[in-house]
Amino acid sequence: MPTRVHRVYPPCCPCSIQLESSFVSTEESKQKLVPIMTILLEELNASGRCTLPIDESNTIHLKVIEQRPDPPVAQEYDVPVFTKDKEDFFNSQWDLTTQQILPYIDGFRHVQKISAEADVELNLVRIAIQNLLYYGVVTLVSILQYSNVYCPTPKVQDLVDDKSLQEACLSYVTKQGHKRASLRDVFQLYCSLSPGTTVRDLIGRHPQQLQRVDERKLIQFGLMKNLIRRLQKYPVRVSREERSHPARLYTGCHSYDEICCKTGMSYHELDERLENDPNIIICWK
Repeated sequence: MPTRVHRVYPPCCPCSIQLESSFVSTEESKQKLVPIMTILLEELNASGRCTLPIDESNTIHLKVIEQRPDPPVAQEYDVPVFTKDKEDFFNSQWDLTTQQILPYIDGFRHVQKISAEADVELNLVRIAIQNLLYYGVVTLVSILQYSNVYCPTPKVQDLVDDKSLQEACLSYVTKQGHKRASLRDVFQLYCSLSPGTTVRDLIGRHPQQLQRVDERKLIQFGLMKNLIRRLQKYPVRVSREERSHPARLYTGCHSYDEICCKTGMSYHELDERLENDPNIIICWK
């Protein structure tokens, strides 16, 4: 850490001060350099930031910027969800594009829909979402529909073992104005998700457990915390005869979400088209 700070900051600070007040070339002030650099090094290593008055007209303000991994690319069919309370952020913190799309990020609108409703060009929305991803303000989940199929992951066990996760989950999924949902009901609902069981099926089979649970928030929280994962449909064309635009997407690499966003078809329309095509098989993964 000391080596990194020493390498990054000293070249820029004395240079700026020298240009403004000849600080480095004046013998009297030059003697202050070693103590100044020592204080900078100690404070940056201790707290990651430093404010140090140099003279009457110069103050050094430094901060170590956290190096984060590159965020995933935000696709038009991805749904951004706030990881923190939306009210904690002020519009002035963000660029104009981000300010324009923030009201439309509700955890259910996908990127393409946000672009259309906010009247902002799609690529600009994707860049803004990616910036929010970089700072951990949002995460991405898939489009929620009642025909979707999900299954629990091994991490669903964390809901039994982790008290803080339980608290966060129950607060998140309980319907507004209702008594707090029970952990038993929520855990049973997550474990009832399985291949072949749609969200609509879940609602029909567990009306009692869902009296106090918002099923959309249940799915949303499960995806955010990796308690569940979605099984998606990927069409594969076994014949190479047709070369139309939709057919080029039937390679097993493009999900229903992506195809519907790119073609403008609804899930129902896409289902009907593919069910009537004997050259198409559906791969779930």
